Amino acid sequence: MANVTGVGTSWNLPNYAGELFSADTSQTPLLSMIGGLTGGRQSTSSEFPTAVLFDYPQASQPEISESASVTAPQSSLIAREQETNVVQIHQEVVNLTYMKMSNSSNMTGLNSNLSNSVEDEKAFQIHHKLVKMARDVEHSFINGVFNKAKSADDANKTRGLIELTKNGTTFDADGGLLSKSMLDSLYRSMAEAGAYFDNMVMLLPAYQKQALTEIYANQFNATMGTRDTIGGVSLTQIETDFFRMGIVWDRFVPRDTILIADVSHIAPVFQAVPEKGVIFEEQLAKTGASDMIQIYSQIGLAHGPAFLHGSITNLASA
Repeated sequence: MANVTGVGTSWNLPNYAGELFSADTSQTPLLSMIGGLTGGRQSTSSEFPTAVLFDYPQASQPEISESASVTAPQSSLIAREQETNVVQIHQEVVNLTYMKMSNSSNMTGLNSNLSNSVEDEKAFQIHHKLVKMARDVEHSFINGVFNKAKSADDANKTRGLIELTKNGTTFDADGGLLSKSMLDSLYRSMAEAGAYFDNMVMLLPAYQKQALTEIYANQFNATMGTRDTIGGVSLTQIETDFFRMGIVWDRFVPRDTILIADVSHIAPVFQAVPEKGVIFEEQLAKTGASDMIQIYSQIGLAHGPAFLHGSITNLASA
């Protein structure tokens, strides 16, 4: 399908009859879990805090007498470290000629033999530009590679969860098949790293979702009961030694990767534009007989510290 750029006219956006379909999904499960494009937090700066880290001293049995001094030694101070992420610009433009907008099906005359699946071309374009923005946000929250802009020509890029886990708990499967022992090692390593396990969700692509279901179905000899009318197994939740976890298929997770995230500590962060808001439409300068509308937002991921989450990468995927 051709990618329409520039001004949408009656020729590059012709009328079509029948139901509209797209092979690209509009589902963004991670973004939906954490508030979508209408929830989350706000920041007054393009750089915002994600976590303040500190370590307790090694646990030990105190040896303090009645006559011991109450003056705290320097070693008892708890040092802290600030971690941050950035918002990035998400921007879409709709530019339609007046003729194209007039050719929407709710504008056709009584004697017209033309039909159009899109009743309001402008509303259709704006809606699906917002869907595209949500898809880009979902992709960035999972796969984003951090970059803090150093000039006006340099783009801020928010850090995604997969990159975050590279500094936390992650395993390289080296092309191996997903296995129960591999998963158990990840769960154990996350526990030893200090994960809180407040609200755990595993996000995984289609191939790994089927591999995971097969692992647990075989492990526990899961079969259809004799009184059931529906056959098959679909894994939606796992209870481990350390936590209970939901299982979610997400098309934006790479084919060779699984991601475990504590969604209690994840949120979208929006930086508002003064007098405009966090996501807004704005009429741009017109060129000829057309309407040009900008949809604009500045969004980043508050993901908490890396030790809350985990991943397995480079899995067999074919």
